[in-house]
Amino acid sequence: MAVVYTLLVLFLAAFVAGFILLVMGAINFDFSNSEIPPGVKEPVKLRIIHITAICRAVVGKILENIGICSQVSFVRYMQDRKTQGVDPKLFIEDLWFEKVPVRIYQPKVPSAHQRRGVLFFHGGGWVFGSLETHENLCRTIARESESLVVSVGYRLAPEHKYPAAYEDCLAATIHFMKNIEHYGVDPGRVIVCGDSAGGNLAAAVSQTLAGRPDLPKLRAQVLIYPGLQALDFNLPSYQQNRGVPLLFRERVAFYMLQYLDGNASDLEEVLEGSHISTDIKLNYRKWVSPDIIPDEFKVRGYKSHVLLDTTTEVCETVKRFCDPNLCPLLAEDAVVQQLPETFILTCEYDVLRDDGLLYKKRLEDNGVRVTWYHLEDGFHGIVNLCNGDWLSFSSGK
Repeated sequence: MAVVYTLLVLFLAAFVAGFILLVMGAINFDFSNSEIPPGVKEPVKLRIIHITAICRAVVGKILENIGICSQVSFVRYMQDRKTQGVDPKLFIEDLWFEKVPVRIYQPKVPSAHQRRGVLFFHGGGWVFGSLETHENLCRTIARESESLVVSVGYRLAPEHKYPAAYEDCLAATIHFMKNIEHYGVDPGRVIVCGDSAGGNLAAAVSQTLAGRPDLPKLRAQVLIYPGLQALDFNLPSYQQNRGVPLLFRERVAFYMLQYLDGNASDLEEVLEGSHISTDIKLNYRKWVSPDIIPDEFKVRGYKSHVLLDTTTEVCETVKRFCDPNLCPLLAEDAVVQQLPETFILTCEYDVLRDDGLLYKKRLEDNGVRVTWYHLEDGFHGIVNLCNGDWLSFSSGK
């Protein structure tokens, strides 16, 4: 019995030691491939948040390898664990719009007029994120702007591939607008809003509804560091911020492929730019090109990238990368001209910065009024880190 007990203790000790070494190895590897630029304020906070995310991913991978659950499921579970409790200033209710789960935040303070309505689409690369991960942000928007906020819990990849997330956000928005009288919202003051992948979905929904005569016209779209194209992963911001937490260049392409077809086998081709034919890339250079990016955003070590052609097999696999509902930056001018007033937030230390800059120019060139706010010390995900605890960032607020 003593021998069995000793062997069990040794096994557990070896397992714990191996687990610690694995986590430390992952952290060291990530450190060598990541960089927090000097311009980021409170870098220690960002590094702590990043390390936490790495540990969560490593534990998830271990659980996946021993057959308990998938890495994605574990990370989602850990992200959703925070609960906010009752909010004294808001009525909060979970409902279904058609088959889409939503959470409604309505200020308790009486309003003399119909309120503004905000459809909010969370970020997370179409793979992660939920009503829970953006609970605090949606509460803040509802309280601070005295708006009714509808947070949309769209289906996630890779279980639900494109266009599932887009279809859910569109369906929820149309349902809300058709039943708007039940919520005390002004039909002329409805806004779509989203961060990161949610910004992509907000832009796609806004473009789809731009020509709908049977629905009220959207008042505005609010795009928070949105990802809007998948043609060029070598724009200046992708080169300059490729290893800046919380979103690496490789992860953007990986998430896009997960959303597209659940298969990341073409990741290297997408990163090097050989996933789209030269003819198509040249056709879209009027909208997606480093030449359009203002020179002040190219000073941190940008090098021009040679256009590479693609194989027929890869091109066929990712041909939907030119679909405007997946990449809103590629919509035709006739659609862009009908878009509502737009707010775009970009962050200097974000791989998606240039997507926002390119879309800003497209909108302005087509007569759409744009309010642009650029966080000089910002990084991807900062807006969702404004919850007031010790790991929050003032710039996010």
